[in-house]
Amino acid sequence: MQHEKKEEVLRIMKYVLFSISAGVIQTLAFTLLHEILHWPYWPCYLIALVLSVLWNFTLNRKFTFQSAANIPRAMLQVLGYYCVFTPLSTLWGNALTNAGWNYYIVLFGTMLINLTTEFLFWRLVVYRNSINTNERARKRLAQQQAQAERQEETK
Repeated sequence: MQHEKKEEVLRIMKYVLFSISAGVIQTLAFTLLHEILHWPYWPCYLIALVLSVLWNFTLNRKFTFQSAANIPRAMLQVLGYYCVFTPLSTLWGNALTNAGWNYYIVLFGTMLINLTTEFLFWRLVVYRNSINTNERARKRLAQQQAQAERQEETK
């Protein structure tokens, strides 16, 4: 039980770190589109969001959840999440920035909401039954089992 709890804490930490890297991509793309092209909030946000999701999905699937789940199916589930999140976040972002809120405060607030809800969705829906099923996870599990067997032999 303690090992599972430790593994889940590590999974959350990895997710947050990869999400930070996706956040950097989203922020850079948003900033380039907004500051250089002077586009309104919503197209800057949508393009930057798509870029960050592609990055985040790829890294978290491979390293955080270590999933061998069907990629098209997992991507469709993530698409389903974003079919709900994207219109809502675009609407509230557009409404808040039109009301005078700073674009970047709205962007970072939205990113924090996305970080939390996306992790829960990926953990409980997308990868629920396929965590630690890819080759990397199987190798790690085999090493852990071999180590446990060696420890038993030395007792």
